[in-house]
Amino acid sequence: MNLLRLTLIDPAGGVSFVAHGEALPALLKACAANPSSIEELLERVDPYYHGLRERIENGIAMFDERNAHGNNEAIHVALEKARPEESPLFRIVDDETREASLRPVKAGALIINLIDRRIVQLQNGYQEITRTGRGRVFDGERLTNSVFTYRLPNAWALVP
Repeated sequence: MNLLRLTLIDPAGGVSFVAHGEALPALLKACAANPSSIEELLERVDPYYHGLRERIENGIAMFDERNAHGNNEAIHVALEKARPEESPLFRIVDDETREASLRPVKAGALIINLIDRRIVQLQNGYQEITRTGRGRVFDGERLTNSVFTYRLPNAWALVP
């Protein structure tokens, strides 16, 4: 499978999750609008990869419910027991979750840093990220024949 570990970072912190590589072009399209928050990024992703926003928002709510008041034992246990590609979505709250956010799954791991406008490809076996590209719209059930394009502004750094 083309699963990627994706970590999104904004001024409020970071969120890490596993998604199909097909979501990557939609995330790049959303980055082209220079969003300042994860919420804004997900709002811009939704028309191109429907359902990702809801999945991440639900995952954040579940994380917050299970790991309230700085008690992070639930996420530590989940990360220890789950295979990397099956790990739950989590906020980066300590050294253990930070390390997990850097751990690649089947097709790799990427960080999208909205603060510094930087996309870091820790490992990318899915597809080369370029400043311009295209993707297919995901309607929530399947990839459609509708195609969109994106162009990342020069302000965005692609590492490596």
